[in-house]
Amino acid sequence: MSVEIERKFLVRGSEWRALGQGVAIRQGYLSPHPDRVVRVRIEGETATLTIKGRTRGITRSEWEYVIPLAEADQLLNDLCERPLIEKMRTHITHEGMVWEVDEFFGDNLGLVVAEIELESEEQAFSQPDWVAEEVTDDVRYFNANLLLHPYTAW
Repeated sequence: MSVEIERKFLVRGSEWRALGQGVAIRQGYLSPHPDRVVRVRIEGETATLTIKGRTRGITRSEWEYVIPLAEADQLLNDLCERPLIEKMRTHITHEGMVWEVDEFFGDNLGLVVAEIELESEEQAFSQPDWVAEEVTDDVRYFNANLLLHPYTAW
């Protein structure tokens, strides 16, 4: 088991687009329950099955396993809740730390968020100019909740 410690922010403007190359992500949920999220993801040519526990503060337990691409595709097509989450992820390094910017499509079109993974909840970091309001504690922005309450319906 590993631990995920991350903070999430809205993104302003479009200057971030020139700072990295995006990769397409298609993901779905076998269980969006906050106590045990089970996610299937295809990111580029890699597929993973991820299990996450309940978020406490900005920390949650996480288990992630690489699975065959064909099996992930079958799980996404046949078993995952609808709608699937479709997004483009761009990795951007800012002052030695990697930010993941997710631009959503489909039922979440128009939403752009940036996440930064930390080593501890107290770890300091510098925010790029294109990072706006923090939404870490706003459950509407959890990917599992975006399938239940898509951004375009807010």
